[in-house]
Amino acid sequence: MSLTLTFLGTGAAVPTLERNVSSLAIAREGEMLLFDCGEGTQRQMMRYGVGFSFHEIFFTHYHSDHLLGVTGLIRTLGLQARTEPMKLYGPKGAAKILGATLDVGIERTKFPVEIVEVAPGDRLARGDYDIAVFPTDHRADTVGYALIEHDRLGRFEPERAKELGIPEGPAWGRLHRGETVELPDGGTVGPEGLVGEPRPGRTVVYTGDTRPHEAVIDAAHHADLLIHEATFGHDEIDRAIATGHSTALEAAEVARAAEVRRLVLTHISARYSREAPELLAEARAVFPETAVARDGLVIEIGFPGQA
Repeated sequence: MSLTLTFLGTGAAVPTLERNVSSLAIAREGEMLLFDCGEGTQRQMMRYGVGFSFHEIFFTHYHSDHLLGVTGLIRTLGLQARTEPMKLYGPKGAAKILGATLDVGIERTKFPVEIVEVAPGDRLARGDYDIAVFPTDHRADTVGYALIEHDRLGRFEPERAKELGIPEGPAWGRLHRGETVELPDGGTVGPEGLVGEPRPGRTVVYTGDTRPHEAVIDAAHHADLLIHEATFGHDEIDRAIATGHSTALEAAEVARAAEVRRLVLTHISARYSREAPELLAEARAVFPETAVARDGLVIEIGFPGQA
């Protein structure tokens, strides 16, 4: 089951020639979710091959570099004769602020748009995965989001099933789901010895803008990927504190405390180059499994135990 991330915008505050402002697309088995929608996001979606067949946008907060792209994106979708509904999620103030983005310009929104206010502690069910909302520490009402897959069924042992004389077919599926089945000779058999322990799903955590926060560590505990802002290097710690942002070193400390598999730094200040080697070195000194995001970066998340 595929789980692919495309970084559409990885810069902080203002777009540059090398980095657009914040937006992240997550594709899971053909379903696409958009997190934040900074200015120019729709062009980034075209540039990096992310389709417009999404139905939900999750906003971490309402600073302009995370928000201004939604008006143009919705207008474009209307011009493309979209009819499918869309939901916009955001923290406190969603109805007022996101509602205002729909009213910009004289065009009428041509498809249904529902605005949903979320709060830390909310958990949005999505079938076999959830979107968990957690608090962050910025200069406004802000949240982060964790995509948490449910545990998968344990591995089924087909050779053992054959040895027991269980005919291949629907009975195997029922056993795999934990049911007891009747055999052709009238006996019964359960999943014990035929199905292994449940296997964990994957977890991806996106912080948005934040200072280091215990709630982020809790949300990211043993996550497969933590996407944490790292606006500054640690030589700018005073500015990071004053503006409610994190340094690369602090993001790495959060990743280490949360025991995540991998850390990706984003929301990079315009003062750093595209590769930001100083931020990468600073973070890797604390947490080696770190990368710096760039616009267009694609990451495929494997299941635990996979690359």
